[in-house]
Amino acid sequence: FQLQASGGGLVQPGGSLRLSCDVSGFDSGYYAIGWFRQAPGKPREGIICNNQFDGNTYYGKSTKGRFTISRDSAKNTAHLQMTSLKPEDTGVYYCAADSWRGACREDFLYDYEYWSQGTLVTVSS
Repeated sequence: FQLQASGGGLVQPGGSLRLSCDVSGFDSGYYAIGWFRQAPGKPREGIICNNQFDGNTYYGKSTKGRFTISRDSAKNTAHLQMTSLKPEDTGVYYCAADSWRGACREDFLYDYEYWSQGTLVTVSS
């Protein structure tokens, strides 16, 4: 299974950006998708995840209300829509996938099996 994250770039504070995660290899069945980020000098942070098994979506504390996730099952693609971006949203963003139904959890502590390369998001004026 392979994941390809894209869509990062430079955006001004208050702006919006949409990241994409193309998933290949999950030809059938449900899987969980999670988005994470890592800022320089900080630990990895869970942003949002979606569980196809039960439809639940969980949000990180710092992004709830501003970030949303969508999925196109036919294309095996997930999108992270980010709005009202702040300088503290700057970091390298990753998408992750796992076929275990318990992967997407509120504490974001599960270590997903498959990860994308990172895409850099910089929020600056």
